Amino acid sequence: MSMRVRAGALATAALLLAGTAAGCTTDPDEGEGKGGAASSSPSAPAKETPGASALPAALTGQKLDWKSCRPPVKADGIYAEKPGRQWQCATMKAPLDYGKPSGETMGIALIRAKAKDDGSRIGSLLFNFGGPGGSGVATLPRAAEDYQKLNRRYDLVGFDPRGVADSSAVVCRDSEQTEASHQLDHSPDTAAEEKIFLDNAAAFGAGCAKRSGKLLPHVGTENAARDMDLMRQVLGDDKLHYLGFSYGTELGAVYAHLFPSEVGRLVLDAVVDPTTDFAGGSRNQAVGFQRALENYFKDRGIGAEEGTARVVKLLERLDREPLPAGEGRKLTENLALTGIVLPLYSQESWSTLTEALDAAESGDGAPLIQLADMYNSRDENGDFTTQDHSQRAISCTDAGGATATPAEVTSRHLPEFTKISPVFGPMLAWDLAGWCAGWPVTGDSGPTDVSAKGAAPILVIGTTGDPATPYEGAKKMADGLGAGVGVLITNKGEGHGAYGTADCVTKTVDAYLLDGTVPPNGKTCS
Repeated sequence: MSMRVRAGALATAALLLAGTAAGCTTDPDEGEGKGGAASSSPSAPAKETPGASALPAALTGQKLDWKSCRPPVKADGIYAEKPGRQWQCATMKAPLDYGKPSGETMGIALIRAKAKDDGSRIGSLLFNFGGPGGSGVATLPRAAEDYQKLNRRYDLVGFDPRGVADSSAVVCRDSEQTEASHQLDHSPDTAAEEKIFLDNAAAFGAGCAKRSGKLLPHVGTENAARDMDLMRQVLGDDKLHYLGFSYGTELGAVYAHLFPSEVGRLVLDAVVDPTTDFAGGSRNQAVGFQRALENYFKDRGIGAEEGTARVVKLLERLDREPLPAGEGRKLTENLALTGIVLPLYSQESWSTLTEALDAAESGDGAPLIQLADMYNSRDENGDFTTQDHSQRAISCTDAGGATATPAEVTSRHLPEFTKISPVFGPMLAWDLAGWCAGWPVTGDSGPTDVSAKGAAPILVIGTTGDPATPYEGAKKMADGLGAGVGVLITNKGEGHGAYGTADCVTKTVDAYLLDGTVPPNGKTCS
């Protein structure tokens, strides 16, 4: 498990606790010649942009073959997508290597729901729900109810970024190896545990190189941003309109930096701090998750120190002896911590955390391991998706490989992180040594340049109780985008992301996306 930013507001607790995502498959009974939606009309001629001017016309002028497709429908009685012909799927060709734009291509999977009011249509609205590694093709239909108002004037467009799901997913190991990895101690206390932990981490990177080595150098955020500009052109839009959550805020900001003149109406919610390096991002998460845990205990009438000590005691107990969790499984320290993380993403899930903690303290590990399975995308058969593979591949490619040695962890990061959060700090500190151990791709691991001089105003939304992307990062993002570009909105509340859950934020964003109304910089919602 890693607690590096996993997903955006709509792809974490709210949806993970409501069921697992399914892929989008073409309906053989629909499409051209079957009475369903036909291919889209020819795209408008692509105009040249600074970042994509070298792309051949075969890519910028390609016509997407949109066909009706079935969105995820399996809901286990909790979530159900209504049947119908709303969703269309297509595949866009993009360069594997933007340094060789006329060379080999790869497919980028897209899904859309066309605007309901064609007469007042603004254009396409692209979504990224976070991760990195989250599937927009799977997530957008599940979250579509929150965007009905936007769908009146926008084509809602979700996509799988390169290296994710149906866009040539990175694959690094099988489900049996993944299961074994989750059983390991991810905050080692002895030399023997440390060796096992680091060997497993290096084996993951080696597996990525063996199974997806050709793709790894090209899955970074900058290339994904270039894909979005190609998407803009192919969809026939003069400007890019975009709603990004969590990691999606980093992707959107990188787009704005690369293509400031193409920025339309961009919204960044649950904002990643662009000024930190890999270690700084983990430190921020130690702060954010500890803050959320303390807010959770405060809500229960329990003091922060008392509640933290209670969780630490449980984790130490599990480190010595895992708990039975049903079906022959054991709740380890690592899986318990993963299970605690998930419900902290949404205040609505705090009651679920209470039930799981109470059960574990009574000797039943099943509720916490069920939460961990949701976070880890493990199904009832013990199979895992490749989301974790994509997440690590994208973040490690961006970071340029290994970010800390074991010696640096134990001497510097472990004491610092543990002081910040006795619960989450140790595992996040060791993550610095294990997450990208032996990574086969090198690059730049410094802060992200998000300056976007000349871009249209971009809404930057930070929630004060956000566990995964702490509020402080939103101010730094707004400042980094530049004066007159970054428009900061503060949401006083809990949870990872605000749109769709905080009325004030939702109304402000809707007014901006639908009417172009830019709120005052520094606006506060509560």
